[in-house]
Amino acid sequence: MSSPDYTSLVPHYTFADTLAEQEAQLAQNPLLQRMVVSRASKASDPHRPIYHYVNPENLLNDPNGLCFWQGRWHLFYQGTPPEDPRPHWGHTVSDDLIHWRDLPYAIYPNPEESCFSGGTLVENNRVIAIYHGTQVGNMVAVSSDPLLLNWEKLTGQAVIPIPEQDGSPQQYTVFDPCIWKKDDAYYALSAGALPDGPGGQRVAADFLFRSVDLEHWEYLHPFIERDRYTLVGDDGACPYFLPIGDRHILPFFSHMSGGQYLLGDYDKERDKLVVTSGGRFNFGAFGPSGVHAPSATPDGQGGVIVIFNMNPGLPTKGWNQIMTLPRRLTLAADDVLRMEPAGDIESLRYDHRRIEGMDLPTNQELVLDGIAGNAMELNLEIDPENAPMVELTVLRSPNREEHTRIAFFKDRGFRVQHPSVQPGAVLASGDPVVSRHGQPRPTQLHASLLTLDTSYSSTLSDALSRAPETAPLVLEPGEPLRLRVFIDRSVVEVFANGKQCVAARVYPGREDSTGISMRAQGNSAKLVSLDAWQMKDIYAKEASPI
Repeated sequence: MSSPDYTSLVPHYTFADTLAEQEAQLAQNPLLQRMVVSRASKASDPHRPIYHYVNPENLLNDPNGLCFWQGRWHLFYQGTPPEDPRPHWGHTVSDDLIHWRDLPYAIYPNPEESCFSGGTLVENNRVIAIYHGTQVGNMVAVSSDPLLLNWEKLTGQAVIPIPEQDGSPQQYTVFDPCIWKKDDAYYALSAGALPDGPGGQRVAADFLFRSVDLEHWEYLHPFIERDRYTLVGDDGACPYFLPIGDRHILPFFSHMSGGQYLLGDYDKERDKLVVTSGGRFNFGAFGPSGVHAPSATPDGQGGVIVIFNMNPGLPTKGWNQIMTLPRRLTLAADDVLRMEPAGDIESLRYDHRRIEGMDLPTNQELVLDGIAGNAMELNLEIDPENAPMVELTVLRSPNREEHTRIAFFKDRGFRVQHPSVQPGAVLASGDPVVSRHGQPRPTQLHASLLTLDTSYSSTLSDALSRAPETAPLVLEPGEPLRLRVFIDRSVVEVFANGKQCVAARVYPGREDSTGISMRAQGNSAKLVSLDAWQMKDIYAKEASPI
Protein backbone atom coordinates (compact mmCIF):
# COMPACT_ATOMS: atom_id res chain seq x y z
CA MET A 1 0.00 0.00 0.00
CA SER A 2 1.39 3.39 -0.97
CA SER A 3 1.88 6.08 1.65
CA PRO A 4 -0.37 9.17 1.63
CA ASP A 5 1.00 12.24 -0.09
CA TYR A 6 1.34 14.93 2.59
CA THR A 7 3.08 17.50 0.39
CA SER A 8 2.52 20.99 1.77
CA LEU A 9 0.53 23.60 -0.14
CA VAL A 10 2.88 26.34 1.15
CA PRO A 11 5.40 27.64 -1.44
CA HIS A 12 8.82 26.15 -0.77
CA TYR A 13 11.97 28.03 -1.78
CA THR A 14 15.58 26.88 -2.11
CA PHE A 15 18.23 29.39 -1.07
CA ALA A 16 21.87 29.99 -1.97
CA ASP A 17 24.81 28.96 0.21
CA THR A 18 26.31 32.35 1.03
CA LEU A 19 24.94 34.97 3.38
CA ALA A 20 25.02 37.78 0.83
CA GLU A 21 23.11 35.73 -1.74
CA GLN A 22 20.60 34.60 0.88
CA GLU A 23 19.94 38.19 1.96
CA ALA A 24 19.32 39.21 -1.64
CA GLN A 25 16.86 36.36 -2.10
CA LEU A 26 15.07 37.09 1.19
CA ALA A 27 14.60 40.72 0.22
CA GLN A 28 12.41 39.58 -2.68
CA ASN A 29 10.86 36.49 -1.12
CA PRO A 30 7.06 36.40 -1.58
CA LEU A 31 6.51 34.40 1.60
CA LEU A 32 8.34 36.96 3.72
CA GLN A 33 6.47 39.78 2.00
CA ARG A 34 3.24 38.04 2.93
CA MET A 35 4.42 37.79 6.56
CA VAL A 36 5.12 41.53 6.65
CA VAL A 37 1.57 42.23 5.51
CA SER A 38 0.18 39.78 8.04
CA ARG A 39 2.10 41.40 10.91
CA ALA A 40 0.85 44.84 9.91
CA SER A 41 -2.76 43.62 9.82
CA LYS A 42 -2.53 42.40 13.44
CA ALA A 43 -0.54 45.29 14.91
CA SER A 44 -3.63 47.18 16.11
CA ASP A 45 -4.87 44.30 18.27
CA PRO A 46 -4.68 45.70 21.83
CA HIS A 47 -3.71 42.31 23.25
CA ARG A 48 -0.91 41.48 20.83
CA PRO A 49 2.46 41.85 22.61
CA ILE A 50 5.02 44.30 21.25
CA TYR A 51 8.28 42.93 22.70
CA HIS A 52 7.58 39.22 23.15
CA TYR A 53 7.92 37.03 20.06
CA VAL A 54 4.65 36.37 18.26
CA ASN A 55 4.65 34.53 14.96
CA PRO A 56 3.69 36.60 11.90
CA GLU A 57 0.72 34.65 10.60
CA ASN A 58 -1.98 32.26 11.79
CA LEU A 59 -1.63 30.01 14.83
CA LEU A 60 1.40 29.05 16.91
CA ASN A 61 2.18 26.04 19.06
CA ASP A 62 5.33 24.59 20.64
CA PRO A 63 8.76 26.23 20.28
CA ASN A 64 11.35 23.91 18.77
CA GLY A 65 15.07 23.61 18.15
CA LEU A 66 16.37 26.76 19.85
CA CYS A 67 20.06 26.98 18.95
CA PHE A 68 23.05 29.29 18.37
CA TRP A 69 24.62 29.00 14.90
CA GLN A 70 27.27 31.20 13.31
CA GLY A 71 26.70 34.08 15.72
CA ARG A 72 22.89 34.10 15.69
CA TRP A 73 20.09 32.63 17.77
CA HIS A 74 17.57 30.55 15.84
CA LEU A 75 14.13 29.72 17.16
CA PHE A 76 11.84 27.29 15.38
CA TYR A 77 8.21 26.72 16.25
CA GLN A 78 5.10 24.87 15.15
CA GLY A 79 3.62 27.31 12.69
CA THR A 80 0.39 26.63 10.79
CA PRO A 81 0.40 28.50 7.46
CA PRO A 82 -3.04 29.79 6.45
CA GLU A 83 -3.21 27.87 3.15
CA ASP A 84 -2.21 24.57 4.81
CA PRO A 85 -2.83 24.78 8.58
CA ARG A 86 -0.79 21.76 9.59
CA PRO A 87 2.30 22.25 11.79
CA HIS A 88 5.39 23.20 9.79
CA TRP A 89 8.57 24.35 11.49
CA GLY A 90 8.36 28.14 11.49
CA HIS A 91 11.62 30.04 11.82
CA THR A 92 12.89 33.29 13.33
CA VAL A 93 16.42 34.57 14.00
CA SER A 94 17.95 37.06 16.43
CA ASP A 95 21.27 38.65 17.27
CA ASP A 96 20.32 39.30 20.90
CA LEU A 97 17.39 36.99 21.85
CA ILE A 98 15.08 40.02 21.95
CA HIS A 99 14.83 41.49 18.43
CA TRP A 100 13.50 38.72 16.18
CA ARG A 101 13.42 38.59 12.40
CA ASP A 102 11.00 36.30 10.56
CA LEU A 103 12.38 33.78 8.08
CA PRO A 104 10.52 31.40 5.74
CA TYR A 105 9.19 28.11 7.07
CA ALA A 106 12.13 25.80 7.60
CA ILE A 107 10.81 22.20 7.59
CA TYR A 108 7.72 21.14 5.64
CA PRO A 109 5.64 17.96 6.11
CA ASN A 110 5.91 14.87 3.88
CA PRO A 111 6.29 11.95 4.38
CA GLU A 112 4.93 12.96 7.78
CA GLU A 113 1.47 14.47 8.11
CA SER A 114 2.71 17.29 10.39
CA CYS A 115 6.05 18.47 11.77
CA PHE A 116 5.71 18.34 15.54
CA SER A 117 8.12 19.10 18.38
CA GLY A 118 11.83 18.37 18.54
CA GLY A 119 15.29 19.73 19.25
CA THR A 120 18.56 20.57 17.53
CA LEU A 121 22.24 19.74 17.93
CA VAL A 122 24.86 22.18 16.65
CA GLU A 123 28.02 20.60 15.22
CA ASN A 124 31.01 22.37 13.68
CA ASN A 125 29.73 22.14 10.13
CA ARG A 126 25.97 21.63 10.45
CA VAL A 127 22.85 21.75 12.59
CA ILE A 128 20.92 18.54 13.16
CA ALA A 129 17.17 18.74 13.83
CA ILE A 130 15.25 15.78 15.23
CA TYR A 131 11.48 16.06 15.50
CA HIS A 132 8.28 14.05 15.55
CA GLY A 133 6.60 13.47 12.22
CA THR A 134 3.01 12.51 12.89
CA GLN A 135 1.79 9.21 11.44
CA VAL A 136 5.34 7.99 10.68
CA GLY A 137 7.75 8.57 13.61
CA ASN A 138 10.75 10.65 14.53
CA MET A 139 12.59 12.39 11.70
CA VAL A 140 16.10 13.82 11.28
CA ALA A 141 16.95 16.78 9.03
CA VAL A 142 20.22 18.69 8.60
CA SER A 143 21.18 22.18 7.48
CA SER A 144 24.54 23.94 7.07
CA ASP A 145 23.86 27.24 5.28
CA PRO A 146 24.39 30.60 7.02
CA LEU A 147 20.74 31.25 7.98
CA LEU A 148 19.58 27.62 8.20
CA LEU A 149 17.15 28.10 5.32
CA ASN A 150 17.70 24.79 3.48
CA TRP A 151 16.97 21.49 5.22
CA GLU A 152 17.49 17.92 4.00
CA LYS A 153 15.64 15.02 5.61
CA LEU A 154 17.93 12.04 6.09
CA THR A 155 16.63 8.90 4.38
CA GLY A 156 13.43 10.76 3.45
CA GLN A 157 11.64 8.61 6.00
CA ALA A 158 11.26 8.32 9.77
CA VAL A 159 14.55 7.17 11.30
CA ILE A 160 12.76 6.00 14.47
CA PRO A 161 9.44 4.64 13.15
CA ILE A 162 6.32 4.35 15.23
CA PRO A 163 6.16 0.69 16.36
CA GLU A 164 3.52 -1.46 14.78
CA GLN A 165 0.66 -2.24 17.12
CA ASP A 166 0.39 -6.02 17.46
CA GLY A 167 -1.44 -6.15 20.78
CA SER A 168 1.66 -6.84 22.88
CA PRO A 169 2.98 -4.35 25.48
CA GLN A 170 5.16 -1.67 23.87
CA GLN A 171 8.72 -1.13 25.13
CA TYR A 172 8.71 2.54 24.19
CA THR A 173 6.71 5.28 22.55
CA VAL A 174 7.86 7.40 19.62
CA PHE A 175 7.03 11.04 20.17
CA ASP A 176 8.78 14.39 20.83
CA PRO A 177 12.55 13.80 20.65
CA CYS A 178 15.76 15.61 21.58
CA ILE A 179 19.36 14.83 20.63
CA TRP A 180 22.93 15.04 21.96
CA LYS A 181 26.31 13.46 21.25
CA LYS A 182 28.56 11.45 23.54
CA ASP A 183 31.92 10.25 22.27
CA ASP A 184 31.30 9.06 18.71
CA ALA A 185 27.61 8.26 19.02
CA TYR A 186 24.37 10.23 18.92
CA TYR A 187 21.72 9.80 21.58
CA ALA A 188 18.05 10.72 21.39
CA LEU A 189 15.17 10.72 23.82
CA SER A 190 11.65 9.88 22.70
CA ALA A 191 8.95 11.29 24.95
CA GLY A 192 6.22 9.34 26.63
CA ALA A 193 5.14 7.54 29.79
CA LEU A 194 5.20 4.12 31.41
CA PRO A 195 2.07 2.38 32.79
CA ASP A 196 3.78 1.26 36.00
CA GLY A 197 2.60 3.95 38.41
CA PRO A 198 0.29 3.26 41.37
CA GLY A 199 -2.77 1.33 40.25
CA GLY A 200 -1.35 0.94 36.76
CA GLN A 201 -1.49 4.66 36.09
CA ARG A 202 1.04 6.30 33.81
CA VAL A 203 4.19 8.03 35.01
CA ALA A 204 6.51 10.27 33.00
CA ALA A 205 9.29 8.60 31.04
CA ASP A 206 11.68 9.31 28.21
CA PHE A 207 13.08 6.47 26.13
CA LEU A 208 16.75 6.42 25.07
CA PHE A 209 18.00 5.58 21.56
CA ARG A 210 21.54 5.42 20.18
CA SER A 211 22.96 5.83 16.64
CA VAL A 212 26.35 6.22 15.00
CA ASP A 213 25.06 7.65 11.70
CA LEU A 214 21.74 9.39 12.52
CA GLU A 215 19.91 7.00 10.21
CA HIS A 216 19.89 3.73 12.15
CA TRP A 217 18.81 3.90 15.78
CA GLU A 218 18.92 1.24 18.51
CA TYR A 219 16.54 1.37 21.45
CA LEU A 220 18.34 1.12 24.81
CA HIS A 221 16.05 1.68 27.82
CA PRO A 222 14.06 4.25 29.83
CA PHE A 223 16.46 7.08 30.61
CA ILE A 224 15.33 8.59 33.92
CA GLU A 225 16.16 7.00 37.27
CA ARG A 226 15.04 7.97 40.81
CA ASP A 227 12.46 10.53 39.74
CA ARG A 228 10.41 11.55 42.79
CA TYR A 229 9.39 14.94 41.45
CA THR A 230 6.87 14.36 38.67
CA LEU A 231 3.26 13.43 39.45
CA VAL A 232 1.36 10.25 38.78
CA GLY A 233 -0.36 10.96 35.48
CA ASP A 234 2.42 13.10 34.02
CA ASP A 235 4.12 12.35 30.71
CA GLY A 236 7.51 13.53 29.46
CA ALA A 237 6.80 15.52 26.28
CA CYS A 238 9.16 18.05 24.65
CA PRO A 239 12.31 16.94 26.54
CA TYR A 240 15.69 18.65 26.26
CA PHE A 241 18.75 17.10 27.90
CA LEU A 242 21.59 19.55 28.53
CA PRO A 243 24.58 20.12 30.81
CA ILE A 244 24.18 22.86 33.41
CA GLY A 245 27.02 23.62 35.80
CA ASP A 246 28.35 20.26 36.99
CA ARG A 247 25.00 18.54 36.52
CA HIS A 248 22.49 17.96 33.74
CA ILE A 249 18.98 19.34 33.36
CA LEU A 250 15.98 17.90 31.57
CA PRO A 251 13.28 20.54 30.96
CA PHE A 252 10.06 18.99 29.62
CA PHE A 253 6.31 19.40 29.34
CA SER A 254 3.56 17.26 30.82
CA HIS A 255 0.17 17.21 29.14
CA MET A 256 -1.29 16.88 32.63
CA SER A 257 0.58 19.45 34.70
CA GLY A 258 2.69 21.59 32.38
CA GLY A 259 6.31 22.72 32.25
CA GLN A 260 8.80 21.08 34.62
CA TYR A 261 12.45 20.15 34.96
CA LEU A 262 14.58 17.40 36.46
CA LEU A 263 18.16 17.93 37.63
CA GLY A 264 20.65 15.17 38.17
CA ASP A 265 23.85 13.35 37.36
CA TYR A 266 24.47 11.88 33.91
CA ASP A 267 25.74 8.35 34.46
CA LYS A 268 27.56 7.88 31.17
CA GLU A 269 28.51 4.29 31.89
CA ARG A 270 24.89 3.19 32.25
CA ASP A 271 23.39 5.96 30.09
CA LYS A 272 20.99 7.12 32.79
CA LEU A 273 19.94 10.45 34.27
CA VAL A 274 20.03 9.89 38.03
CA VAL A 275 17.64 12.53 39.37
CA THR A 276 18.67 14.59 42.40
CA SER A 277 16.20 17.49 42.21
CA GLY A 278 13.31 18.89 40.23
CA GLY A 279 10.84 21.71 39.95
CA ARG A 280 8.19 23.46 37.90
CA PHE A 281 7.94 26.26 35.37
CA ASN A 282 4.21 26.78 35.88
CA PHE A 283 2.18 26.42 39.05
CA GLY A 284 -1.24 25.43 37.88
CA ALA A 285 -2.82 24.06 34.73
CA PHE A 286 -1.01 25.07 31.55
CA GLY A 287 -4.24 26.41 30.10
CA PRO A 288 -5.91 28.72 29.82
CA SER A 289 -3.29 31.48 29.82
CA GLY A 290 -0.40 29.44 31.25
CA VAL A 291 3.16 28.51 30.39
CA HIS A 292 3.34 25.56 27.99
CA ALA A 293 6.32 23.72 26.44
CA PRO A 294 10.05 24.58 26.54
CA SER A 295 12.75 24.83 23.93
CA ALA A 296 16.29 24.95 25.32
CA THR A 297 19.92 25.18 24.29
CA PRO A 298 23.32 25.70 26.00
CA ASP A 299 24.34 29.33 26.47
CA GLY A 300 28.04 28.55 26.00
CA GLN A 301 28.88 29.61 29.57
CA GLY A 302 27.67 26.63 31.58
CA GLY A 303 24.04 27.72 31.64
CA VAL A 304 20.96 27.06 29.53
CA ILE A 305 18.70 29.38 27.54
CA VAL A 306 15.06 28.31 27.57
CA ILE A 307 11.95 29.81 26.01
CA PHE A 308 8.31 28.69 26.30
CA ASN A 309 5.10 29.17 24.39
CA MET A 310 2.16 30.50 26.38
CA ASN A 311 -1.45 29.49 25.91
CA PRO A 312 -4.27 31.93 25.14
CA GLY A 313 -7.16 32.81 27.43
CA LEU A 314 -9.17 34.87 24.96
CA PRO A 315 -10.07 34.26 21.30
CA THR A 316 -7.97 36.54 19.08
CA LYS A 317 -8.51 36.75 15.35
CA GLY A 318 -5.74 35.20 13.26
CA TRP A 319 -3.32 34.40 16.11
CA ASN A 320 -3.30 32.72 19.50
CA GLN A 321 -0.14 31.84 21.44
CA ILE A 322 3.03 33.83 22.16
CA MET A 323 6.54 33.12 23.42
CA THR A 324 7.81 34.05 26.86
CA LEU A 325 10.92 36.13 27.20
CA PRO A 326 13.97 33.86 27.01
CA ARG A 327 15.27 32.79 30.42
CA ARG A 328 18.83 31.96 31.42
CA LEU A 329 19.03 29.01 33.79
CA THR A 330 22.13 28.47 35.92
CA LEU A 331 22.93 26.18 38.82
CA ALA A 332 23.83 27.40 42.30
CA ALA A 333 24.94 25.20 45.18
CA ASP A 334 23.25 21.87 45.80
CA ASP A 335 20.82 21.79 42.91
CA VAL A 336 19.40 25.28 43.42
CA LEU A 337 18.23 26.42 39.98
CA ARG A 338 18.52 30.12 39.25
CA MET A 339 16.61 31.85 36.46
CA GLU A 340 16.79 35.34 35.04
CA PRO A 341 15.57 37.01 31.84
CA ALA A 342 18.05 36.61 28.99
CA GLY A 343 18.98 38.78 26.04
CA ASP A 344 19.40 42.49 25.50
CA ILE A 345 16.23 43.61 27.27
CA GLU A 346 17.88 46.89 28.27
CA SER A 347 17.86 48.03 24.64
CA LEU A 348 14.05 48.26 24.78
CA ARG A 349 13.86 50.69 27.69
CA TYR A 350 12.88 54.37 27.51
CA ASP A 351 11.18 57.04 29.66
CA HIS A 352 12.82 55.99 32.93
CA ARG A 353 11.09 56.82 36.23
CA ARG A 354 12.43 56.09 39.73
CA ILE A 355 11.09 56.03 43.28
CA GLU A 356 13.31 55.63 46.36
CA GLY A 357 12.64 55.13 50.05
CA MET A 358 8.84 55.02 50.06
CA ASP A 359 7.09 53.81 53.21
CA LEU A 360 4.18 51.45 52.59
CA PRO A 361 1.75 52.13 55.44
CA THR A 362 -0.33 49.36 56.96
CA ASN A 363 -3.40 48.28 54.96
CA GLN A 364 -3.37 51.24 52.57
CA GLU A 365 -3.16 50.94 48.79
CA LEU A 366 -0.85 53.54 47.25
CA VAL A 367 -1.32 54.32 43.56
CA LEU A 368 2.04 55.36 42.10
CA ASP A 369 1.79 58.76 40.42
CA GLY A 370 3.36 59.12 36.99
CA ILE A 371 4.11 55.41 36.58
CA ALA A 372 1.67 53.56 34.32
CA GLY A 373 1.52 51.60 31.09
CA ASN A 374 0.72 48.29 29.43
CA ALA A 375 4.19 47.63 27.93
CA MET A 376 6.68 48.17 30.73
CA GLU A 377 9.53 46.79 32.79
CA LEU A 378 9.52 47.34 36.57
CA ASN A 379 12.50 46.66 38.84
CA LEU A 380 11.69 46.74 42.54
CA GLU A 381 13.49 46.16 45.80
CA ILE A 382 11.14 45.72 48.76
CA ASP A 383 11.89 45.26 52.44
CA PRO A 384 8.81 43.46 53.79
CA GLU A 385 9.82 44.28 57.37
CA ASN A 386 7.05 42.72 59.49
CA ALA A 387 4.32 42.70 56.85
CA PRO A 388 3.08 39.14 56.25
CA MET A 389 1.99 40.13 52.73
CA VAL A 390 3.16 42.83 50.31
CA GLU A 391 1.24 43.42 47.08
CA LEU A 392 2.09 45.02 43.74
CA THR A 393 -0.81 45.66 41.38
CA VAL A 394 -0.30 46.31 37.65
CA LEU A 395 -2.65 46.92 34.73
CA ARG A 396 -4.98 48.59 37.23
CA SER A 397 -8.02 50.60 36.14
CA PRO A 398 -8.66 53.79 38.16
CA ASN A 399 -11.35 52.22 40.31
CA ARG A 400 -9.74 48.75 40.36
CA GLU A 401 -12.43 47.15 38.16
CA GLU A 402 -9.51 45.45 36.38
CA HIS A 403 -6.18 44.67 37.99
CA THR A 404 -3.44 42.05 38.02
CA ARG A 405 -2.05 41.29 41.46
CA ILE A 406 1.46 40.18 42.38
CA ALA A 407 1.68 39.20 46.06
CA PHE A 408 4.57 38.12 48.30
CA PHE A 409 3.75 36.06 51.39
CA LYS A 410 6.78 36.10 53.67
CA ASP A 411 7.71 32.79 55.33
CA ARG A 412 4.30 31.31 54.47
CA GLY A 413 5.46 28.39 52.32
CA PHE A 414 6.52 24.86 53.02
CA ARG A 415 9.50 24.14 55.25
CA VAL A 416 12.43 23.46 52.93
CA GLN A 417 15.98 22.25 53.22
CA HIS A 418 18.36 25.04 52.43
CA PRO A 419 22.13 24.50 52.81
CA SER A 420 23.09 28.18 52.99
CA VAL A 421 21.34 28.69 56.35
CA GLN A 422 23.98 28.40 59.07
CA PRO A 423 23.57 27.55 62.78
CA GLY A 424 22.35 30.56 64.72
CA ALA A 425 20.75 32.20 61.66
CA VAL A 426 17.43 33.99 61.91
CA LEU A 427 14.55 34.39 59.50
CA ALA A 428 13.60 37.74 58.00
CA SER A 429 10.98 37.93 60.77
CA GLY A 430 13.72 37.76 63.40
CA ASP A 431 12.86 34.23 64.52
CA PRO A 432 15.82 31.87 64.99
CA VAL A 433 16.14 28.85 62.74
CA VAL A 434 15.72 26.08 65.31
CA SER A 435 14.20 22.64 65.62
CA ARG A 436 11.12 21.88 67.72
CA HIS A 437 13.48 20.96 70.58
CA GLY A 438 15.24 24.31 70.51
CA GLN A 439 18.43 23.10 68.84
CA PRO A 440 19.86 24.83 65.74
CA ARG A 441 18.46 23.44 62.52
CA PRO A 442 20.89 24.70 59.86
CA THR A 443 19.23 23.11 56.84
CA GLN A 444 15.55 24.05 57.17
CA LEU A 445 13.42 27.18 56.94
CA HIS A 446 10.05 28.21 55.61
CA ALA A 447 9.93 29.28 52.00
CA SER A 448 8.01 32.37 51.09
CA LEU A 449 5.35 32.37 48.37
CA LEU A 450 5.04 34.47 45.24
CA THR A 451 1.58 34.73 43.67
CA LEU A 452 0.49 36.06 40.29
CA ASP A 453 -3.27 36.51 40.50
CA THR A 454 -5.08 37.28 37.23
CA SER A 455 -8.57 36.66 38.60
CA TYR A 456 -9.56 40.30 38.06
CA SER A 457 -7.35 41.12 35.08
CA SER A 458 -10.25 41.40 32.64
CA THR A 459 -13.92 42.36 32.62
CA LEU A 460 -14.39 40.88 29.13
CA SER A 461 -17.04 38.17 28.99
CA ASP A 462 -14.95 35.82 26.84
CA ALA A 463 -11.67 36.13 28.80
CA LEU A 464 -11.24 32.83 30.65
CA SER A 465 -10.44 33.05 34.34
CA ARG A 466 -7.35 31.34 35.71
CA ALA A 467 -6.55 30.27 39.25
CA PRO A 468 -3.62 32.21 40.76
CA GLU A 469 -0.09 30.98 40.10
CA THR A 470 1.69 30.49 43.43
CA ALA A 471 5.36 29.52 43.51
CA PRO A 472 7.82 28.89 46.35
CA LEU A 473 10.56 31.49 46.80
CA VAL A 474 13.40 30.80 49.22
CA LEU A 475 15.11 33.97 50.46
CA GLU A 476 18.19 34.11 52.65
CA PRO A 477 17.69 35.49 56.16
CA GLY A 478 17.47 39.26 55.77
CA GLU A 479 17.44 39.13 51.96
CA PRO A 480 15.10 41.76 50.45
CA LEU A 481 12.54 40.93 47.79
CA ARG A 482 13.76 41.91 44.33
CA LEU A 483 11.29 41.75 41.45
CA ARG A 484 11.64 42.25 37.72
CA VAL A 485 8.16 42.57 36.25
CA PHE A 486 7.54 42.54 32.50
CA ILE A 487 4.16 43.76 31.28
CA ASP A 488 3.38 43.39 27.59
CA ARG A 489 -0.30 43.93 26.79
CA SER A 490 -1.51 40.34 27.26
CA VAL A 491 1.31 38.84 29.30
CA VAL A 492 2.85 39.47 32.71
CA GLU A 493 6.12 37.77 33.71
CA VAL A 494 7.54 38.17 37.21
CA PHE A 495 11.15 37.22 38.05
CA ALA A 496 12.04 37.18 41.74
CA ASN A 497 15.58 37.42 43.15
CA GLY A 498 17.00 35.47 40.20
CA LYS A 499 15.43 32.35 41.73
CA GLN A 500 11.84 32.07 40.51
CA CYS A 501 9.49 33.15 37.75
CA VAL A 502 5.70 33.19 37.47
CA ALA A 503 3.94 34.16 34.25
CA ALA A 504 0.43 34.28 32.81
CA ARG A 505 -1.56 35.79 29.96
CA VAL A 506 -3.94 38.67 30.81
CA TYR A 507 -6.57 40.48 28.73
CA PRO A 508 -7.60 43.88 30.14
CA GLY A 509 -10.74 45.12 28.44
CA ARG A 510 -10.40 48.77 29.43
CA GLU A 511 -8.04 51.26 27.83
CA ASP A 512 -7.39 52.85 31.22
CA SER A 513 -6.17 49.62 32.86
CA THR A 514 -2.58 50.85 33.02
CA GLY A 515 -2.07 51.92 36.64
CA ILE A 516 0.33 50.56 39.26
CA SER A 517 -0.16 50.42 43.03
CA MET A 518 1.39 48.90 46.15
CA ARG A 519 0.08 47.75 49.50
CA ALA A 520 1.46 46.26 52.73
CA GLN A 521 -1.04 44.09 54.57
CA GLY A 522 -1.11 43.66 58.35
CA ASN A 523 2.04 45.71 59.02
CA SER A 524 4.02 48.38 57.23
CA ALA A 525 6.82 47.68 54.75
CA LYS A 526 9.28 49.74 52.72
CA LEU A 527 9.72 50.19 49.00
CA VAL A 528 13.50 50.59 48.89
CA SER A 529 13.49 51.47 45.19
CA LEU A 530 11.44 51.15 42.03
CA ASP A 531 12.70 51.71 38.49
CA ALA A 532 10.16 51.79 35.67
CA TRP A 533 10.63 51.96 31.91
CA GLN A 534 8.28 52.00 28.96
CA MET A 535 9.29 49.37 26.39
CA LYS A 536 9.84 49.75 22.64
CA ASP A 537 7.95 47.82 19.97
CA ILE A 538 10.33 45.35 18.32
CA TYR A 539 7.92 45.09 15.39
CA ALA A 540 7.58 48.83 14.76
CA LYS A 541 9.61 48.50 11.57
CA GLU A 542 11.18 45.68 9.66
CA ALA A 543 14.56 44.60 10.97
CA SER A 544 17.52 45.50 8.82
CA PRO A 545 19.33 42.64 7.06
CA ILE A 546 21.53 40.56 9.32
